[in-house]
Amino acid sequence: MHLTLITPSLNYGRFLGDCLESVARQADDISASEDPRAGRQRSLGITLEHLIIDGGSTDDSAEVAARFPHATWLQEPDGGMSDAINKGFERAKGEWVMWLNADDRLKPGALEAILPLLENCAADVVYGDWDFVDEGGSFLRHVKSLPWSRFVHVHHHCFIGSTAAFYRSATVIDRGHRLRNDFRYVMDGEFYARLDAAGMKFQHVPVTVADFRMHGGNLSQRHLGPGRNMEQILAAEKQFIESRAIRRAYGVTLFRDPYINGLVDGVLWLSAKVWKAMRKSLNI
Repeated sequence: MHLTLITPSLNYGRFLGDCLESVARQADDISASEDPRAGRQRSLGITLEHLIIDGGSTDDSAEVAARFPHATWLQEPDGGMSDAINKGFERAKGEWVMWLNADDRLKPGALEAILPLLENCAADVVYGDWDFVDEGGSFLRHVKSLPWSRFVHVHHHCFIGSTAAFYRSATVIDRGHRLRNDFRYVMDGEFYARLDAAGMKFQHVPVTVADFRMHGGNLSQRHLGPGRNMEQILAAEKQFIESRAIRRAYGVTLFRDPYINGLVDGVLWLSAKVWKAMRKSLNI
């Protein structure tokens, strides 16, 4: 099997080494693993490709990447994170592809645990669980995903961690499915909703794949919170409009009036939250 990891990066040198090291530690693990019956190393037949798509960093990112020979450094101007990931999709040679953000990191042994599951599944998108960590890498909380629900995904929130998801090249990447470059915050949420609408199959696997790092530079968290600063409010509204656009395109839209639809959105959000909690408690 050939697996491709794509890491978009821009001036994240302070985190990039942690990300690349988490992959490098596993490169040898998935190339050879101990066979207890024979008392020797056995080949798993895995080829790992790790593409760093850098948009023109001016910090020490290039020097950091040079310390990790398993990774391929590609630097050129891009139109943002979605565009960088799409460039990685275009270059990816793997049968399965994932993107691992430069400020995130794989869990030890995650690839060795998930690769056999990828080989034996019929899904187009396979996703696991993840942990939130703080800026220094210390554990905050664990997130266990649920089986796929379009209703919950569209009307409550994107509950698949992009840093814990894998895409089958033959049915997703090779068929031209890409992130929307005009989405800056919820590009993964729109991507999954569109794949679902196209008939793709989603499968959750019980593997904790990665650490998602929370810090002041997270795009999806940067503008959250109350306040009356106009610049902050405008930035937050640009973020929230992407989620509203997902609901309009892939969810329930009953009226032309945006304010009435907003009221319906609130009811559906609460319903999706309750449904998610019920599924979690019943383990369905």
